[in-house]
Amino acid sequence: MTALPGHSAGSRRAFLAGAAAAVAAPAAFAVLGAASPASASTAVGCPSTGYAPVPPGSLGPALNANGYFAGQINGNLYWVTDSFYQAMFLTTRDGVVLIDAPPTIGRNLLRAIDAITSANGMPSTVTHLVYSHSHADHIGASSLFDSDVVRIGHVENLRLLLRDDDPNRPPPTVTFEDRYVLEVGGEVLELAYHGPNQTPDNIFVYAPAHQTLMVVDILFPGWAPFKSLGIAQDIPGWIGAQDVAMGYPWTTLVGGHLGRLGTRADGLTQIQYIADLQASTRAAIASVDPTPYFQQYAPNAWAIFKAYLDAVSTQAAAPVIAKYTGVLAAADVYTFLNAAAMLDSLRVDTGDLGPFGDHP
Repeated sequence: MTALPGHSAGSRRAFLAGAAAAVAAPAAFAVLGAASPASASTAVGCPSTGYAPVPPGSLGPALNANGYFAGQINGNLYWVTDSFYQAMFLTTRDGVVLIDAPPTIGRNLLRAIDAITSANGMPSTVTHLVYSHSHADHIGASSLFDSDVVRIGHVENLRLLLRDDDPNRPPPTVTFEDRYVLEVGGEVLELAYHGPNQTPDNIFVYAPAHQTLMVVDILFPGWAPFKSLGIAQDIPGWIGAQDVAMGYPWTTLVGGHLGRLGTRADGLTQIQYIADLQASTRAAIASVDPTPYFQQYAPNAWAIFKAYLDAVSTQAAAPVIAKYTGVLAAADVYTFLNAAAMLDSLRVDTGDLGPFGDHP
C-alpha cells in the first residue's frame, strides 16, 4: 500500500486510526480484536467547525489498535470497517469470499480475515473477490490479493476497469449481465444488476442465508447521503435503487461507508429524506424568481445561472436541514449540495425547468 506523500506507511496508519477513532462509538456487534469502547451517551459535537453534533446512534463500534473493527454479521458472514469504508466477507470450508477491498482499510483486510478464520477454523485464503463497482475508493486494494483470485463484476465493470487501466484494480475475470449465483464451500451469494445508479456498474450482493444485503453508495445508515446524492452518475437510477434495495428481504445492510451496519428503519429514513428533498426542491423551483440575477449579472450568463441555482438550492435545503438535524448525522453538511444535485436532475432528467421552460 502506497504511503501518503511525505508520510511513512506507519504514520499513515496512525493518522487513519486516529481519525477513525474520533468518529467511532460502541455498538452491539460480535468483534475479534476490538479495543474496549468508551461510552457515548450524548451526541459528538464539532465545536471548532460549527457543524451540528453527530447523533450517537449514527456512529459505529470502536476500532482496535490497528485501526479497524471486524465483526460477525451472522454465521460465517463478517464485515470490516475503519469508520469511513466497509467490506464484507464470507468464510467457507473452501476459502474466503471478499466483497470489495477499500484501500483505506488495506492490509487490515488481511489482518481481519486471518484473525476470524483462525478463530472459526476456516481457511484464510481469499479465493474470490467481488467488485461492487469500479470506483477506486472501494476496490483500490484489490492488488493486495494474488492474481489467481477469481475477481467477479458486472460486464460494465470490466469495461470501466479496462478503460482505467489501474494496476491496483485488476479487471474482473468473471462477469455477468443480470444475475450471478456464487456458490463457494456451501455458502451462496446472489449478485444482481438492476441498472445504472451511482455508477453504470453498481451491483447488489445478497447473502440469503444471512438475510444481509451489501449495496454500496446507495443507502447511508444514520447519515445524510454523501455530497451530490452520493456523487451519483444517474440520479433517477440512484433514487430508484433505494426502493430496489428495500425490496430485498434483508435485516442487515452493508452500505460500504461509515462505521456501522444498517437497518430497515435506516433505509426508510433515507427514502423519506430524499422525498422531502425532492418536494422542497420542486417548490423552490416554482417560487424563486431569477429576475434579480439577470439584473445584477447580465450579460454574464454563467453568473446569472450560478446565482439562481444557488438560491434555489439554498431555499430547498433549509427545511430539510431543519427536519433532519439530530436525526441524520451531517444533515447540515451536505444537504445544500444534495439539493443542488436534485435541482440539476429535476431540470435535465424530468424537464422541471421552472422559469427556464418554453419561451412564450
